[in-house]
Amino acid sequence: MNKEDQHFLGVDVGGTHLKIGLVNKKGEIISFEKIDTAPYRDDPRGFNPLFIECIGKILGKYPEVQKVGIGLPGLISKDRYTTLEIPAIPALNGFNLKGELKKAYNHISFYLENDAAAAALGEYRYGKNNPPENFLFITMGTGIGSALVLDGEIFKGSRGNAMEMGHMLSRGNEELEKLIGRNGILRILERFIKAYPRLVADLENKELGTHLLVDTAREGNEISLMVFEEVGRILGEAIVSTIRVLDVTNVYFGGGISAGLEFMMPALDKTVRQYLSPYYVKDLQLMKASLENNAGTLGAAALCFSKE
Repeated sequence: MNKEDQHFLGVDVGGTHLKIGLVNKKGEIISFEKIDTAPYRDDPRGFNPLFIECIGKILGKYPEVQKVGIGLPGLISKDRYTTLEIPAIPALNGFNLKGELKKAYNHISFYLENDAAAAALGEYRYGKNNPPENFLFITMGTGIGSALVLDGEIFKGSRGNAMEMGHMLSRGNEELEKLIGRNGILRILERFIKAYPRLVADLENKELGTHLLVDTAREGNEISLMVFEEVGRILGEAIVSTIRVLDVTNVYFGGGISAGLEFMMPALDKTVRQYLSPYYVKDLQLMKASLENNAGTLGAAALCFSKE
C-alpha cells in the first residue's frame, strides 16, 4: 500500500462507549462507529478480555490497518503499556493493556495515551489553525482535562502523567474539575436560578444541562450568561497559575462545554490579563480548538505518528 494512502484506527475510550474511526494521514475520517461497552461490565468474561476482543473485530474489518491509537480517560504508565487509574472503567486499573493487545494481535502497533493528551496531539497534527510547537490544551466536558504539547510532543512529566489541571486545587480548596466540570457548572446554574428567580426566563421548568445552557446563552438569557462569566473567572484563575509554571503563549480549548467559550471568554481573558504581568500576556492567544466532536477519534489516530 502506498504510504500516502495509509489508514490508522483511532479509538476514543469513554466510560460507556468506544468511538472508533478509520482515519487517513490528512485527518479525514473514512469510517466511524460507536460501540456500547456497558454490557462488558456485567459479562462474566470481564471487561478487559471483551475490550481486546472488540479491537480484534474492528481490525478484522480493516485488514489494511497496521497502527491503532487508543485514548483513555485516566492515568497511564510512562511506557504507555499499563492503564493505572481509569476512574470510569475500574477494571482497567493496573492492566497491561498494550501488552495484552500485542499478545493478541502481534502484527499491529498500538499507541496508548491519556485522552486529553491525545486530543492535544490531534489538534497539533490536524488542527485547522496551524498550532505552534508549544501550547496548552484544555478540554472541558464531564471533567476538565489538559495537556502540554512541548516541541511537538506530549509533555509527560517524571512518571508519565503530568498536566492534570482538572485536579488542581481551586476556590475553597476544591478541585477545578469539581467546580467547573459538567456537574459543577450545573450546580452554579442551579444556584443562580435560586438567587435570581426573576431572570429565569427560558430556563424555567427545563431539565438543566450544558446544551440548554449554551442555547439559552446564545439567546441572551441573563442567568446563563452569568454562569459562563463565573466559569470564565474560575478557569482564568487556574490558567494564570498554569501559565506562570509553563510559560506558554498559546492556549486551546476543546471538549463539549467549549461550545460556550465565546460566553466565557470576556471574563476569562480579563482574569488572565489582570493577574499576569506584561511579559506573559503580550503574545498570549486563547482560542477554541478546531476539531470539535472529532477531537477524541482524530487525537487517538494522531498517536499513530508517535515514535516507537
